[in-house]
Amino acid sequence: MSSAASLRPIVISGPSGTGKSTLLKRLFDEYPDTFGFSVSHTTRKPRPGEEDGKAYHFVSRDAFKELIDQNGFVEHAEFSKNLYGTSVKAIQDVAGQGRRCVLDIDSQGVKLIKANHAHLKPIYVFLSPPSLASLRTRLSGRGTESEDSLRSRLEASKGEIEYARTGAYDTVIVNDDLDKAYQKLKAVAVEDRLEADSKVPPMDEDPAELAANA
Repeated sequence: MSSAASLRPIVISGPSGTGKSTLLKRLFDEYPDTFGFSVSHTTRKPRPGEEDGKAYHFVSRDAFKELIDQNGFVEHAEFSKNLYGTSVKAIQDVAGQGRRCVLDIDSQGVKLIKANHAHLKPIYVFLSPPSLASLRTRLSGRGTESEDSLRSRLEASKGEIEYARTGAYDTVIVNDDLDKAYQKLKAVAVEDRLEADSKVPPMDEDPAELAANA
């Protein structure tokens, strides 16, 4: 590993369905001692088999809000009446193990890090679909989306893509071929090389129309 030994965190962002989980699993499998995920905090109750400190740091709502007040989170959000967040300490814990921390977060989280924790100096990577139509195909192929949920996901994806167009990310990887996308991710994560795809492809499709025709 070259300059990645500096342990600058890697923030990877992109719409649901672009292949983030697949690519990151491949990276962690190939480099089992190099990277680590930060363990997030949540106010939801543990599910069967989940261990505190491994799956999540399970905390009360008051404890979570206290950490917010202390500026202890690099990003946090609320989903289904539960709070979730990535703490500064969780990132430091990964670095303390001699591993490079990887954060898989949405554009809202990216904005929070940029606004409040720029001192972390992460590398920002945006994983883009080649088109909204291809993303629609991937999402509908899961067989778990209704037309309404598919439209919501595509609308959210378009928002993520529009934010990426502002130049918020250090590099863009267009996942139109999984093997090629992985080589580009590896070049960034292992070698600190940022020369991937320079721009997000144009995506002018209407999410509602795409969802209706899925």
